[in-house]
Amino acid sequence: MQTKFFLADKLILLVYFLGVILFGVYFRKKSNTPSAFMIADGRLPGWAVGLSILGTFVSSITFLAYPGQSYNSNWDVFMFSLTLPVAALVASRYFIPLYRTKVKVSAYEYLEQRFGAWARIYGSISFMLGSLARIGMILFLVSLVLHQLTGWSYITIIAITGIGVTFYTVIGGIEAVIWTDVIQVIILLAGAIISVIIMLAGMPGGPEQVIHIAAEHHKFSLGSWKPDLINPTAWVVILYGIMENLRNFGVDQNYVQRYQTTRS
Repeated sequence: MQTKFFLADKLILLVYFLGVILFGVYFRKKSNTPSAFMIADGRLPGWAVGLSILGTFVSSITFLAYPGQSYNSNWDVFMFSLTLPVAALVASRYFIPLYRTKVKVSAYEYLEQRFGAWARIYGSISFMLGSLARIGMILFLVSLVLHQLTGWSYITIIAITGIGVTFYTVIGGIEAVIWTDVIQVIILLAGAIISVIIMLAGMPGGPEQVIHIAAEHHKFSLGSWKPDLINPTAWVVILYGIMENLRNFGVDQNYVQRYQTTRS
């Protein structure tokens, strides 16, 4: 069933999309050297880079797939998010100082320094293949939502979104990407908060009714705590979260490149 997509909605979507494109054009002059294009000459404020890292971590998977999974089962995916502070502390204590002193742009530079060119090539190819799979999933989830809103075909939505993002990235470099992330994160967080308030206020029994229904259907459960590493128990999710988030904050080029853009 297609949701109504009013003229105001279309204008908001159009203005937002054009604004992102213009952002890339605006930062074009500032990205006229390799260093400026790749790491913004290390001149960006830490708070902006921090929001950009949050925007890198959050995607349509976070906003669509995880809530859908929680709705169908429970909050076991929340355990994954609880491992974020652990990975962030390890990264800030060990990985970030290492990269800030040993490499200029890429985590894979350090692999080459330690093990040779083969390690850098292997790491780079692995990252690119993984990124292709992740980007494909993210774009597909975005197309699912916009298809219901606009009626456009999935291919059209994926093509327009992919071309637009690629355009402002290639034109404006990492600085355009980071400041675009800042705006997107603010919009995402504001939208999430407003949506929660509207949904809770719209319930006949108020927020208490939501909590009662969720508790009655065991939606607040964090999963099984049995010592089982085969099924997706809480322990499995925790271990997976620690390993995956250490990979994200420790070696993922999306994060490492952003570490290099800050002043300190």
